[in-house]
Amino acid sequence: MPSSQTSITFEQFQQLVAEAVEALPAEIRRMMENVAVTVALYPTEEQKRSVGLGPGQSLYGLYQGVPLTQRTSYYGMVPPDRITIFMYPMVYHHPTPEGVRRQVQKTVLHEIGHHFGMGEKRLRDLGY
Repeated sequence: MPSSQTSITFEQFQQLVAEAVEALPAEIRRMMENVAVTVALYPTEEQKRSVGLGPGQSLYGLYQGVPLTQRTSYYGMVPPDRITIFMYPMVYHHPTPEGVRRQVQKTVLHEIGHHFGMGEKRLRDLGY
């Protein structure tokens, strides 16, 4: 359930995610041609299990795909990688519109880092 302090619609949240992607340098966006960035209200139980989350832990975003660093010359004819940004966990933990905006930007960059082959530790060390 979203915090009562934050009033943001699903459409507004989608727009924040779109703005975060559009703000990326053109070269980065080109390298993401086969990546679908989507928005969901909540992560599924399966999505939370896939990253090893325990009870009470939140998931703001999820990258599902094959990182660029792991692709071989045989990689092709595959569905797009997918980045999903989850609205309600983020809105619940960030009670102001500006806080949500900052976390959306941070989460989008974090998940794109996974697409480029960066692990959790490296992304956290970088502040994402």
